Amino acid sequence: MKIVTNALENIANIQIFPIIGLLIFLVFFIIMIYRVVKMDRKEVDEISRLPLEKDQAENNGYAESSH
Repeated sequence: MKIVTNALENIANIQIFPIIGLLIFLVFFIIMIYRVVKMDRKEVDEISRLPLEKDQAENNGYAESSH
C-alpha cells in the first residue's frame, strides 16, 4: 500500500481529482433533485404504477411464456 501512496503523492496536481469528483457528484445530485421536484404529477403516478402493471400483466396471462 505504501508503494501506491508514494506513487500517488508524486503525481503533479493530484489533489484536484477528489475536488473534480465531488463537483461531478454534486452537479448530478442537484440535477436529479431539480428534475424530481419539477416532475408532472401524471408522470409520477405513471412511474409509481410501473411495477404493479408488470405484476398485473403476468397475472392476466399477458406475460411472455418462458418455455
